[in-house]
Amino acid sequence: MVGATFGGIVLIILAIAIDLIVGDPRSWPHPVVLIGRLISAFERLWNRGTPRQRRVSGFLLTIIVVCGVGGISWLALALLERLHPGLALIAELWLLSTTLAIKGLGDAARAVVEPLTKGDLPAARKALGMIVGRDTQNLDEADITRGTVETVAENTVDGITAPLFFALIGGAPLALAYKAVNTLDSMVGYKNERYADFGYASAKLDDVVNWAPARLTALCLWLAGLLLCASGVLTLRWQGALRGTCRDAPHHPSPNAGWSEAMVARLLGVQLGGTNFYQGVASHQATLGKPLEPLRVAHISATVSLMHGAWMLFMLLSVVVMTGLLFIF
Repeated sequence: MVGATFGGIVLIILAIAIDLIVGDPRSWPHPVVLIGRLISAFERLWNRGTPRQRRVSGFLLTIIVVCGVGGISWLALALLERLHPGLALIAELWLLSTTLAIKGLGDAARAVVEPLTKGDLPAARKALGMIVGRDTQNLDEADITRGTVETVAENTVDGITAPLFFALIGGAPLALAYKAVNTLDSMVGYKNERYADFGYASAKLDDVVNWAPARLTALCLWLAGLLLCASGVLTLRWQGALRGTCRDAPHHPSPNAGWSEAMVARLLGVQLGGTNFYQGVASHQATLGKPLEPLRVAHISATVSLMHGAWMLFMLLSVVVMTGLLFIF
């Protein structure tokens, strides 16, 4: 199994290439779908009783799902290694590629950009509704743009850099364990009546595992902005973006999501956050960045460019650090 080795780095790079080319075809089996079904089954059985009982059940759910996913994937790869090393490599390559969403995230953004560029707001709202939980039926161009930019910025961590971070440390088993944590949080980590207690452990664990990747991603986004400006590809406001992000990010409801969103807002010179509606109920969040220019469709494409630059730099810097550590130890 791969991890912090030169062979592991090569396999992760190949997995990235597979994701960029193939993405996540709906007809193919996907581990995250199976993880989601497992969580749903446990939730139906265990999310009941007193608040204390729900919190204990949620804690057990988190341990079982995360350890189970990591342990089963490790065992499966170990068994394949005994049969033939080539089978284990192929299996791990496929598993690693399923933890990444580079192509999927870019495609989702473009699905909003195309109708929005044509002025087709209903189609743009529908496309945005496929990737966000907020109400989209009454959004104007600026709000559609804001929703898309926020989603790409936040998911640069969840869907790309954090899985890479854990894959570099512990290969596919650890990357899949991370995806299990992320899936748990997205399914039961809500602060509402149904999940506030049952999803408490899942939400807290997600906060812990994303702490380092979120901040490293913000740094890589800033470096990507600097390089894109220097090369003349984009005009961004990289000066002061680091300082501004450090001020804005702590105001986000999530201790981690605010870092990438705030950095993108600062680089673009726009304001993210504010009021969203969920099933008709208003949800007010702190604003990130400053409205130095109005949100427009071009900001979505710029965010996608920043996303690609960030994961490339994240991978490059990780390889440099790990190569140095391998030589030292």
